[in-house]
Amino acid sequence: MSNGAIGTLLGKTILVVEDDYMVATDISAFLAREGATIIGPAGTVRAAGALLEKASVIDAAVLDVNLRNERVYPVADELLERGVPFVFATGYEELLLDRKYVGLPRSPKPIDKQSLLSVLLTLVA
Repeated sequence: MSNGAIGTLLGKTILVVEDDYMVATDISAFLAREGATIIGPAGTVRAAGALLEKASVIDAAVLDVNLRNERVYPVADELLERGVPFVFATGYEELLLDRKYVGLPRSPKPIDKQSLLSVLLTLVA
């Protein structure tokens, strides 16, 4: 676990939605080492929706904006409706996001895992 962040994600459940297998695996493994329970990763909006239906508790989520040329916005909307905080993990500049999502937490790609962790810690605090 990271210095200064030991156990801070312990007991937290994080949904990971990312269509790149290597990135998804890397983020998931990193967050698990930080103590989080991982739901997913899901590589499509449909798969993420199925995970949302089954999950009783989600403390936060990491969402890739572009999933195989489909926007993750339906998942983001469901999370907003549930009051679940999330961070967009994306190579998109904020101005390229749908207007509704401008100003929400964003972690630019390539992902800086410590930066992502910092954002998630703020979201689940």
